[in-house]
Amino acid sequence: MKVALIGATGRAGSPILQELARRGHEVTAIVRNPEKVQAQANVTPKKGDVFNKDDLTALLKGHDAVISAVHFLQSDPRKLIDAVKASGAKRYLVVGGAGSLEVAPGVTLVSTPEFPAIYKDEATKGGEFLNLLRQEKELDWTFLSPSALFFEGPRTGTFRLGKDQLLTNDKGSSISFEDYAIALVDEVEKPAHSRQRFTVGY
Repeated sequence: MKVALIGATGRAGSPILQELARRGHEVTAIVRNPEKVQAQANVTPKKGDVFNKDDLTALLKGHDAVISAVHFLQSDPRKLIDAVKASGAKRYLVVGGAGSLEVAPGVTLVSTPEFPAIYKDEATKGGEFLNLLRQEKELDWTFLSPSALFFEGPRTGTFRLGKDQLLTNDKGSSISFEDYAIALVDEVEKPAHSRQRFTVGY
């Protein structure tokens, strides 16, 4: 498939780029600094501005799917959504956050007293992005939330999927960037959560 990845050099974006390339997809890596994208087969770095809808639309045209792996506070969800729609791309997948996941009926993780204040603004903006997508009538979107602890770790290929509730085990709630990338690229290849949010964790 032809996949455009916005934010391909970030902590989440880099493993997603590697996973897409490993599986032989043709990837356009859209970043602020194309020279930071590691040269490899099937990957074309492109300089892009997430706040410039027309520029982004042009870069996204001709792709089967678009993935955005950019921080919510460093982007405008409406401009991203509008650019994807204007480009004609069939699918839009968003690297989500854990803050909007439920820890009890009607109680989101970000609203709990234990939620770190330093991440609160980013998590709140992520929830707003998800709400925007849920109101979207035209776009075939998917929002994949990681578990609470999103970390650099092993690529095990062993994890669980859930829907709107935070996944936990006896060690807490976590997923590596590498295993998250597997779950996201699986969804690109075999869509199972069209117009839905889902989550991945151990």
